[in-house]
Amino acid sequence: MTSSTMLLPFQPATMSKAQLAAVSFLARYAGHTHTLYAFQLRHWFAWCEANGLDPLLGIQRAHVELYIRQLGDRGLMDSSIVTMMHGVRGYFRFAHIDGIIPSDPAVYARLPKVHRDESRTQGLDRLELIRFLQVAQTITVHHGALAYLLGINALRASEAAAVRIEDYADTLRGHRVLHLVGKGNKPATMPVTVPVLRALEACRGNRRSGPLVLRPVSGNPIDRRDVYRMVARIANIAGITAAHQPALTAARRHHQRA
Repeated sequence: MTSSTMLLPFQPATMSKAQLAAVSFLARYAGHTHTLYAFQLRHWFAWCEANGLDPLLGIQRAHVELYIRQLGDRGLMDSSIVTMMHGVRGYFRFAHIDGIIPSDPAVYARLPKVHRDESRTQGLDRLELIRFLQVAQTITVHHGALAYLLGINALRASEAAAVRIEDYADTLRGHRVLHLVGKGNKPATMPVTVPVLRALEACRGNRRSGPLVLRPVSGNPIDRRDVYRMVARIANIAGITAAHQPALTAARRHHQRA
């Protein structure tokens, strides 16, 4: 990576206005969102460098439109193009808010329209969810705990992967509760029902601290990709084709009907 596309570490004495604006924008975020937006901005910076453009100053809407077209020419799906533009659009929006540029060149840039087929995201019905939970427990205790966190407590993939043993050790008004950090770094507390607690305790075994759900073979903590793979394996064995949706819309469907 060349110096013009470098975003971190923070070195104000040697950074350009575009780089300083990028660091300022990225400082708003943490975790996966920070990593994702940093990747998207590095891609934007590299494209500008290849085309002899400053990534911030002098950029017009036409440049942003050409960049969007280039993403499509690379074979990205419309939904992926829209996602790739989240960091870039936020970058220009806050540069404009901070008075670094006179106007936002990305605000009216045309993005592909993403049409979502709601019939593909309905999730599982009650019988499918029950089978999903039952099958998960027959694979490993880690699959079982993950299935209950997703299917009953409706955790997101990243939230389920981040659960630690210490997170559900507390009792509130006579009930075990799970502490977690949700989307947007918002803390949340939710009750742990007896079936869920049994699955979590079986997964915990004799451990008293550390990440709860581990990779069954290596024993390392899982990440979001591991969650997707484990969900796909459970669904495949259970014969549930709809559950390949990694967010496990079964959980949301279950709570909608409850």
